Amino acid sequence: MGGSPVFPAGSLFSALTRNWWVVLLFGLLAVVFGVLTLMSPVRTAALLAWWLGVMAVVEGVVVLVGLASGAAPVSRGWAVFYALVSIAFGVLAILNPLATASVLLLFLAGWLIVGGIYRIVFAIRVRKHIRGEWMLVLSGLLAVALGVMFALNPLSGLMVTSLWIGALALVYGVLQVIAAFRLRALKA
Repeated sequence: MGGSPVFPAGSLFSALTRNWWVVLLFGLLAVVFGVLTLMSPVRTAALLAWWLGVMAVVEGVVVLVGLASGAAPVSRGWAVFYALVSIAFGVLAILNPLATASVLLLFLAGWLIVGGIYRIVFAIRVRKHIRGEWMLVLSGLLAVALGVMFALNPLSGLMVTSLWIGALALVYGVLQVIAAFRLRALKA
């Protein structure tokens, strides 16, 4: 009972303990990403928008290649439209990533405002049927407030969002590193 557990050769645990270093690598990369994001949140937001642009261009090109080879799963018109929109968005994001990130944040602001209003209306309509409807109202008010703040100052919203992403990446990375060393200990 005092030794390390033995896992069947083909099991997930066996694969994880053998490849604990992969978990460690992902954890270290997440820690580095988190630290860099916390050090420069606006640059990180621009970089993420730039990568989104690169992915959109690549996807648009892949759709066009699929269309040329006759492997498009949708009608030819929709495939061309989607590919061109993807490429156009991607090029804009690559050329001006900070503006792209700001526009995406404005979409987030609009969604928060609409979602907040929805929660408030929902809470009022179901108040006779549920308890704690004030929490729905409060969450709706907070969503509206956050959406308005993002809309009024997108650059600050980008910074806050990037800081949260960085903090979460840092915590995730540390947890992955801890998990990797625990998996390594199980292997021994």
